[in-house]
Amino acid sequence: MTSRSSRSPFWLGFSESLPFVFVVTPFALLFGVVSSEAGLDLLQTFMFSLTVFAGASQFTALQLMTDQLPTLIVIVTALAVNLRMAMYSAALTPYLGQAPVWKRVFIAYFIVDQSYALSAIRFEERADWELSDRIGYFFGTMVLIYPIWMATTVVGALLGTAIPEWLGLDFAVPLCFLAIIGPTLRTPAHIAAAVTSIVMALLLFWLPYSLGLLVAAVAAMMVGARVELWQAEART
Repeated sequence: MTSRSSRSPFWLGFSESLPFVFVVTPFALLFGVVSSEAGLDLLQTFMFSLTVFAGASQFTALQLMTDQLPTLIVIVTALAVNLRMAMYSAALTPYLGQAPVWKRVFIAYFIVDQSYALSAIRFEERADWELSDRIGYFFGTMVLIYPIWMATTVVGALLGTAIPEWLGLDFAVPLCFLAIIGPTLRTPAHIAAAVTSIVMALLLFWLPYSLGLLVAAVAAMMVGARVELWQAEART
């Protein structure tokens, strides 16, 4: 039983993360290319991915920096894009919150869209798993994705503009998030938040400094939380 608990969930997480390789690879490659085009050197690009490790936030910050927007706007917008990580953390706390502090540090660092989406679904399905099983599964989802992200970012930065535009690497950005979001839209709260974010982002595209995204993100969280509260009240 101990052997199964410590190894099987880890490799299950590893195997279930494999499909994301096909979208994370061009996603990271594109970030490396865009960073190079924006004037970042290899070390800066690598450290950007190492310290932030959040693709959407990295692209957002880089785009705003390229547009030479005020530093405060860049920081606030990037943080707003990454607010979902705080929600991911809160959602996973009941399953991983009892882990030792040093493990929680690494868990916090590796909470990204892929690890959360996979873990949230699997933890809910496997109520029989012990803490060690859940920790093993979580890290299993990242053991391949993380080094691929870092390595491919470097490759993209090295290649720079040598990658032809006709390859259309930018397809990976929406495809990655569609692959993540699709399986999670299973409750009215999730669907309401997703629809709100889409509608608000489209309606507020005219706001300067891409503030429409910030407003849309906050509105989506509020609507999702409100719908979830209504559901909870209806069940009681």
